[in-house]
Amino acid sequence: MSFKVAIIGAGSIGFTKTLISDLLMVPEFADVEFALTDINPHNLDMVRQVIETIVAVNKLPARVSATTDRRAAIAGARYIMSCVRVGGLEAFATDIAIPLRYGVDQCVGDTICAGGILYGQRNIPVILDFCKDIREVAEPGALFLNYANPMAMNTWAADLYGGVNVVGLCHGVQHGAHQIAQVLGVADSELDYVCSGINHQTWYIDIRAKGRKIEADELIAGFEAHPVYSKTEKVRIDVLKRFGVYSTESNGHLSEYLPWYRKRPEEIGRWIDMSDWIHGETGGYLRYSTERRNWFETDFPMFKEQAAKPLDQYKRTSEHASYIIEAMETGRTYRGHFNRRNNGIITNLPHDAIIESPGYVDRFGINMIEGITLPTACAATCSVSVSVQRLSVEAAMKGDIDILKLAVLHDPLVGAICTPDEVWAMVDEMVVAQAQWLPQYAHAVPAARERIAKSTVKTRDWDGAARKRVRSVEELRELSGAHR
Repeated sequence: MSFKVAIIGAGSIGFTKTLISDLLMVPEFADVEFALTDINPHNLDMVRQVIETIVAVNKLPARVSATTDRRAAIAGARYIMSCVRVGGLEAFATDIAIPLRYGVDQCVGDTICAGGILYGQRNIPVILDFCKDIREVAEPGALFLNYANPMAMNTWAADLYGGVNVVGLCHGVQHGAHQIAQVLGVADSELDYVCSGINHQTWYIDIRAKGRKIEADELIAGFEAHPVYSKTEKVRIDVLKRFGVYSTESNGHLSEYLPWYRKRPEEIGRWIDMSDWIHGETGGYLRYSTERRNWFETDFPMFKEQAAKPLDQYKRTSEHASYIIEAMETGRTYRGHFNRRNNGIITNLPHDAIIESPGYVDRFGINMIEGITLPTACAATCSVSVSVQRLSVEAAMKGDIDILKLAVLHDPLVGAICTPDEVWAMVDEMVVAQAQWLPQYAHAVPAARERIAKSTVKTRDWDGAARKRVRSVEELRELSGAHR
């Protein structure tokens, strides 16, 4: 088979290498064309070298191109993947730092909460540019596979306003299922489940281990007895006890989507674990991403060395993309969990929401399983986030700072911490700080600056309840050597 796959934001070397290696594990895809595009020519050249090495070592007829001309990369593509982070780490730093001035302590800040909402404002105009290119120059009927966060907002905008066939993809469901399998003492292949909700707030509403239905009490006992998860997943275990179902998302992620666990600084330490950023560290993902960027050049020889290994030594990952494309091209059915517009798939979530729920893929495309009803507590929690996402998308489309402020005001964690005056001041600060990535708000920036100058809202310099410093390349090199 011969078709074209375009990857936008391909300069993320590790993830791009994974996506393409997965695809090349499908025998029929040896002759696929991979078009890589990124705004950073240096990173783009490095990822090109890695992918060309994989193709050459395995003596494949696959073709690889790399260009900063996104439209040229998309031209004629049947599948287009997005892995972009608009504004990079510079914008991300303000997503974390400015809310901290108002008492909002985020671990990740890329889904909802103040950081995630502003991240969506940066992403949505760019996502719509991608969609325009897909409509105009991609193969007719092309599928847009969005891996970029904030998943629900990006997919919502592409679906409602972008005019393309889009699916949002995340690996949270697979990772959470792996935990459950470990806790129950079964292999991943022996675990069956139905997981449904919205991205990063998806719920395992039916679990079968070797065909036996698992009830909440058994799952609670398993997690509380586990030597690692009992310490690192305290928020998820507490929610499991109260809701009766386990959430897909990591401890740190889940803690910032809810109004209960991060609103009092003196309480945060009770719910998180500092052994890894993902368990709840303040600005943990920003620190991790910054260290990875600083380590990037050091890592590159390792990526090239790994790329020189034959693919028969590579284990295909659980990322959805290669399985979706395999199913659509070969007819081999794939069951996964996908982000699509609800339209009644989940009976007790809004029809316009972007939900994450089970579906099957074959030559006829992605077919979602309809008629799922979430436990009432899960639906209530998801519905609050859906309202925030809806307001956020509307604000991004209209460039309306007042709607943006209402979106942040209604965020569960922000609302648990900030007064309306504080929300209004915080959003003004964030829009001014990120103005270069927010073209739709250009008209609102001067007035926001004036309001900031006159503001009487009190803020503070605060690093958060559980902040770690960014380690130097030398420290990371020393740590890496110790691990080896």
